[in-house]
Amino acid sequence: MGGIFNRLADNERRGSLANRLRRRRFALFTQLLGGLPRPLRIVDVGGTENYWEQMGFAHEEGVSIVLVNLREHKVRHGNMQSIAGDARILQGIDDNSFHIAFSNSVIEHVGDFADQQRMVNAMRRVAPRIYLQTPNRYFPLEPHFLFPFFQFLPLRARVWLLMRFKLGWYLRQRNLKDAIKTAKSVRLLSYNELRILFPMARIYRERF
Repeated sequence: MGGIFNRLADNERRGSLANRLRRRRFALFTQLLGGLPRPLRIVDVGGTENYWEQMGFAHEEGVSIVLVNLREHKVRHGNMQSIAGDARILQGIDDNSFHIAFSNSVIEHVGDFADQQRMVNAMRRVAPRIYLQTPNRYFPLEPHFLFPFFQFLPLRARVWLLMRFKLGWYLRQRNLKDAIKTAKSVRLLSYNELRILFPMARIYRERF
């Protein structure tokens, strides 16, 4: 069963459910780009070069993309740059130095709700427009551990499962410390919490 879930949830696998949904989301993003003049500067908080390659933006004319991650990485494309930074601060990036701040399935990994608010504030600081995607807390299948209702289990139960099974994209945890750290590494947001973080934003709910 886990193998089936992994294949469906593998967004790198062409034709998988996750890949189709990712492309549909990106189509929405490109629609939002439609009215913006070029050259266009995008900062991708926690993003990868592979993502933009997959979406066909690796050589997009008039678009430059800066990838911000905890560590700098080598990039293959001239319109991309990788820098090291904290998603909650975006240190070293000037105010309003980008047209769009973009983030795909990252905010649920930055910490507690206060940390998530800090990330949103940092994105607002560096760009006047934000596009942010995150899984819905109330979707029955937790998208990282691929275990039904995992996000609602007590910490003790999540740790127990992680120490005994390979769950989703995570190998079986070998010790209690790692299991606790992994269990706490994802904090999914609800619609109401998103509305608090983005009171003036348009929020799209995904249907499939």
